[in-house]
Amino acid sequence: MQRLLILETTCDETAAAVVTDALDVLGSTVASQDALHERYGGVVPEIASRAHVERILPVIDETLRRADVAISDIDAIAVANTPGLAGSLLVGLSAAKALCVALGVPLVAVNHLQAHIYACRLAAGRDVFPCLGLIVSGGHSSLYRCRTSLEFDLLGGTIDDAAGEAFDKVASLLGLPFPGGPAIDRAARSGDPKKYDLPRPLLDSPRLDFSFSGLKTAVRYRISRPGETPGKLEPQVVNDLAASFQEAVVDCLVGKTMLALEQTGMNVLCVGGGVAANGRLRQRLESEARTRGIELHIPPLSLCTDNAVMGAIAVERLRAGLFEELDLDITPGLVRQSAG
Repeated sequence: MQRLLILETTCDETAAAVVTDALDVLGSTVASQDALHERYGGVVPEIASRAHVERILPVIDETLRRADVAISDIDAIAVANTPGLAGSLLVGLSAAKALCVALGVPLVAVNHLQAHIYACRLAAGRDVFPCLGLIVSGGHSSLYRCRTSLEFDLLGGTIDDAAGEAFDKVASLLGLPFPGGPAIDRAARSGDPKKYDLPRPLLDSPRLDFSFSGLKTAVRYRISRPGETPGKLEPQVVNDLAASFQEAVVDCLVGKTMLALEQTGMNVLCVGGGVAANGRLRQRLESEARTRGIELHIPPLSLCTDNAVMGAIAVERLRAGLFEELDLDITPGLVRQSAG
């Protein structure tokens, strides 16, 4: 049995996990930075990277303790090196390289987006590939044809804001706390999703792309006209705007995903990323999947937000003998091409 120590520092969660080559999770730790970024209404890259520096070693120590293994028992180090915030990625990669040198073990690279879809495979307990992959998070809204766990072809993505980013920005406009996704989800439960007629950008286009910037602006103009300073909103107005905005986002995400299934002829859908925790999105996807006979996989909430367990996709690379040299670098941004 081989044991992998997996590190995840792509954005604002410092996480580690110990996983065996049989995909047994021995221990996992996630240190959230929500409290550090709340006052800013979004993730501040410099604050995130400094927090990773402070937390990476304690998180590793706690994970090893929970796994009941010594650092000398680790057979390989895996780390997410793409995509993500540059400073955050560098912290995880530097720690991983140092451990590889100290322990004399191989380095395995993890693609963060592929890992989000692999969380579906972990939750299912069986192979889910090939599938259509929908990744919805703070930084990404993308559709992929996933031929295998390691071979992804990009079909479409956001041309401006990601869905999670739009949730955060609209939550800030509505005076709701950070992170915006859960806050809007809660407020929307007491709101009327039909109260405000908001746009569904690109929904009628045959393109498999998303756009949420204009939707965010439409909410801003519902609050006050251009040039006016927004006043304090009544609680029910906040709830109705949250519900109407959320419904528009979900309409776009579900509509484009169903279109992608039709265009590709695929009948297995895997959904990953923090926005996959949204209750309304899960409800709508489950309803569409039942109606269309689609096999749907959405991981539990703990595997939707950033974590190191989903980095167990490194086991697939380990089995394929795909190791990295110690000059491995980060690739921060999302390039509109294959994720393989």
